[in-house]
Amino acid sequence: MSASRTHNPPEFKHASEMEWEMGRFGNVTKFLFHPRPERPTEPNAGFLKYAPGASFPLHRHDFAQVWYIIDGEFSFAGTLYGPGTIAYMPDPHFEHEMHTTTGGTIFFVQYRVQSPAHPRSMMAA
Repeated sequence: MSASRTHNPPEFKHASEMEWEMGRFGNVTKFLFHPRPERPTEPNAGFLKYAPGASFPLHRHDFAQVWYIIDGEFSFAGTLYGPGTIAYMPDPHFEHEMHTTTGGTIFFVQYRVQSPAHPRSMMAA
């Protein structure tokens, strides 16, 4: 197979080459990829680092997410999850309240489902 004008090559980024930015709910974030007008199908993808004692309330999103817990322990709706846990949240979804006593790091990918039932992009989120 050869490269063509109809397909894009993969992109590679290394998290150590990026700075942490302030997030919400007692966390800092590294966005490795983020949708923008010229690339509306690019997902939100990156790392969330929560400080010990951080939490967030029950809330909802109009996009899908996949989370991978790298380190630390996180309680969602009273159930404790640790390193190696993967969570899938469909579009649309709600997230239970979260609390972490240890702090920790999560890798995430957020994306919108493009279908007749969901004709929107992440940029509208």
